Amino acid sequence: MRDFLSGQSEADRDRFLNGLSPNALAALPWLFEHWALEGHQLPPEGDWTTWVILGGRGAGKTRAGAEWIRARVEGACPEDPGECSRVALIAETLDQARDVMVFGESGILRCSPPDRIPDWQASRRRLVWPNGAEARIFSASDPESLRGPQFDCAWSDELAKWPKGQATWDMLQFGLRLGTRPRQLVTTTPRNNALLRAILADVETVRTAAPTSANRMHLAKSFLETVTRRYAGSRLGRQELDGAMLTDVEGALWTWPMLEAARTPRPLELTRVVVAVDPPVSAGEDADECGIVVAGVARDGHPKDWIGEVIFDGSVKGATPTVWAARAVELFHRFKADRLIAEVNQGGDLVSTVVRQVDPLVSFRAVRASRGKAVRAEPVAALYEQGRICHRGAFPALEDQMTAMSVNGFTGRGSPDRVDALVWAMTELMIEPAESWREPRVRGL
Repeated sequence: MRDFLSGQSEADRDRFLNGLSPNALAALPWLFEHWALEGHQLPPEGDWTTWVILGGRGAGKTRAGAEWIRARVEGACPEDPGECSRVALIAETLDQARDVMVFGESGILRCSPPDRIPDWQASRRRLVWPNGAEARIFSASDPESLRGPQFDCAWSDELAKWPKGQATWDMLQFGLRLGTRPRQLVTTTPRNNALLRAILADVETVRTAAPTSANRMHLAKSFLETVTRRYAGSRLGRQELDGAMLTDVEGALWTWPMLEAARTPRPLELTRVVVAVDPPVSAGEDADECGIVVAGVARDGHPKDWIGEVIFDGSVKGATPTVWAARAVELFHRFKADRLIAEVNQGGDLVSTVVRQVDPLVSFRAVRASRGKAVRAEPVAALYEQGRICHRGAFPALEDQMTAMSVNGFTGRGSPDRVDALVWAMTELMIEPAESWREPRVRGL
């Protein structure tokens, strides 16, 4: 409906609205299925038990939860029964359940049309609809309060920060035993939380997700501009704004806290810069990415005092050899690099040939991998652990690959081409020079 109206001229909109009956016009604001944001606010199709909405701050999760509860408990007319009649509303605390899920700006009371507004009975901590359906609020700090009650529907809000999450969730599952198909909704900003990971991994779970920006029309412009400027690309921003689920793999060579610690407030005074390339085997939409990373090093004194810096991730996907070679050479000149490095295990002499075709004078070095990816990456990861490599800003796609690289290999999708390029760059700048470094002799001794 929103898209339909926005696509009409003012005259056509007026004609459409004037053609509605008084009842239809009065009902229009309450027809959420016509106003919902596409992709995350409406329940997915299918035979699922748990629906998880992962969203950034202000993405519309609470509104989606309140409207889903309405859709479950309301009938065709105010006093007609709906699909569900016994609902559990769980938040971190009772105050949050009441203030956000019930009375909030996007809570159940604000979302209900005048003839269907449920009655809030404070002494019993429950909502009662005109058709007799009930919703009780619970605190995730008190799992035992869920022992005994029975439900056919539940809404769990901000589950990722529940203080006693697992125990509360377990008690809720035992209570979801009424009706023919009990279902539950989880609305939360994602965190690296064992309970949330387990719920998402369940075969009966479906998920939808959206960033904060998806709901921009209902947010203050200054808020969105400010938080985007301050946090875009950072781990906190990807979690709180993008609604991304950031997890650390078991045995990961890089963790998110490690990468957050690597952010540098200002560029380093670099003594050397290189562009490293990990070429794909093929080209096209289904091909792996061509990893292209620009990095530098500030060398001062002993190798233990050297600091490396990731400057730019220029990786490209689906590119032909000519395209990725041109991209690498362009970055070589843009960042005034000393050398362009490329792995030649797959392409052999073709790699250097295509680079020379783009720029015959570029300083080029071919490198060949003789060890596995994880083994090659470990010395570079150790430099991160020592605080000796920093990032000039945030590189989400590269960092996703880094945190998916474990001692047992890459656990992400496809090939870790960006990580490979990073490893080749830091090996050239820090690992190999340090291995061959000798204390300078004092002249005359």
